[in-house]
Amino acid sequence: MKFLPLTLPSPEENLACDEALLDAVEQGKCDEVLRVWNAFSYFVVVGYSNRVETEVNVPFCKSQGVPILRRCTGGGTILQGPGCLNYSLVLRIGDSASLANITRTNEYIMGRNRDALVPLLGPNLRVEGHTDLSHDGLKFSGNAQKRKLKALLFHGTFLLGLDPGMVEQTLRMPSKEPGYRANRSHRDFIVNLEVPSHQIDRALVKEWAAQGALNQVPLESTGRLVKEKYSRNEWNFKF
Repeated sequence: MKFLPLTLPSPEENLACDEALLDAVEQGKCDEVLRVWNAFSYFVVVGYSNRVETEVNVPFCKSQGVPILRRCTGGGTILQGPGCLNYSLVLRIGDSASLANITRTNEYIMGRNRDALVPLLGPNLRVEGHTDLSHDGLKFSGNAQKRKLKALLFHGTFLLGLDPGMVEQTLRMPSKEPGYRANRSHRDFIVNLEVPSHQIDRALVKEWAAQGALNQVPLESTGRLVKEKYSRNEWNFKF
């Protein structure tokens, strides 16, 4: 597996890059990869099947110029912005029993990510609701996946300094929530880790044995996906 610390200039490019990497691994044009990137401006990202009007405070986002985008993976709607560290794993499925289906993949990857962070955060770290990581019952990481025939994308966000007030203003209460949320507001449900981002990077690199730089970064495909999908209302507001 290769390591790719790559933050592209726009939110659309960063979302498209994950899908382009998935396509490249699926087609045998790219090594398995662990990518990390940062969000430097606010933007909302809805899960593939989410309804924008249900999950997002659209009038507020429009008034503040906060883009509303859609990703290719499932899961719930999130706010990206300063204080968000993102990672993406693109893996070959092969004959691995751990990656055989959605449930096993969730258990395998979330378990390894939890184990990677225990030395930094201590034992009060749990996998909740299938694809959340929590510390003392508060969510600090949400994750999602997309599967193809030969490869899968599993990506997520770590909260290291995101403004909970902006989360409250941009997102409505989710239409679906894990049981442990117990109807808590965004502000009362999420927590920022007091850990430098480079320590999270190092923990993930060690856990996933990512070595060397990725030389086959699919920037051309990323640009095409931005033009054809991620910059278009037909995609972002399809539901």
